[in-house]
Amino acid sequence: MQDKPLVTVICLCYNHEKYVVETLNSVINQDYPNIELIISDDCSSDNSVSVIENWLQNHQNIIFIKNNKNLGSNKTFNNAFELAKGEFIIDLAADDILLPHCIFKQVTTFINSKYDNLGLVYANFNLVDENRKFKSIYFNSNEKPESGDVYKMVISRSVKLGSLCSLYKTSIFRNLGGYDENLAYEDLDIWVRITRNFKVEYIDDVLAEKRELENSLSAHFLKKNNAKTHFLHQSTLQIFKKILDLNQTKNENKVVLNRMKFEMHKFITAREWKLTFQLFKLMIKAYIKSIF
Repeated sequence: MQDKPLVTVICLCYNHEKYVVETLNSVINQDYPNIELIISDDCSSDNSVSVIENWLQNHQNIIFIKNNKNLGSNKTFNNAFELAKGEFIIDLAADDILLPHCIFKQVTTFINSKYDNLGLVYANFNLVDENRKFKSIYFNSNEKPESGDVYKMVISRSVKLGSLCSLYKTSIFRNLGGYDENLAYEDLDIWVRITRNFKVEYIDDVLAEKRELENSLSAHFLKKNNAKTHFLHQSTLQIFKKILDLNQTKNENKVVLNRMKFEMHKFITAREWKLTFQLFKLMIKAYIKSIF
């Protein structure tokens, strides 16, 4: 591994005209010297494309992909990933901010890690409003993000996932086939698949800022009679099926059963009755596997 290996940052934009320039500037202003930036717009309906193109006039040799139709974030990312040359990759939404030392700290941690077979590093970050006013820190003092074999942590929801500040090893991401394009969201699924066989290291430092907006994905999990909400819960169900296939011990099945109980509340609140029944059947399967 080189001392300063190439890091590819894939910046995904969808209706982020108000924030994308600040996000892009946070990438090119890193104190790490070897970065490849790929920008991909998923057919925004606002002025995001023209804003990006205007910014690119002063920043040459940066790849910009413009979707002619909305493909969803997972497929949009995978398409951009096909062009990535970096030894490491970062998935960055076009309304979030990387602090100047973010990539240097991530790469340094990866290179100097005590763990063999390391798949990713992740770090803490601040939650901010649309004007970047501080709201809270993501991992508070009561939470203990883990390093090493964190598979049980991931499937149990004992600690939240810090996907914003994740640096992935490209070869591992590629061998896993990238993001699952049949899912509405990517972080839990890719973490499950990576942590099953690879180690992870946590960086106890704030390396980024994540905007919490009213139309964020997390805001849709409890909405009723909503197509996006249905897709989210359908995706959660598919991820649970994968977890049950990947689990290797009774305890792992017991752990994911407890997480299923937590997700059941969301399904019921959103009145996703058919999916609730399917989740209930998976819970029975998990319970049986946790005993026998």
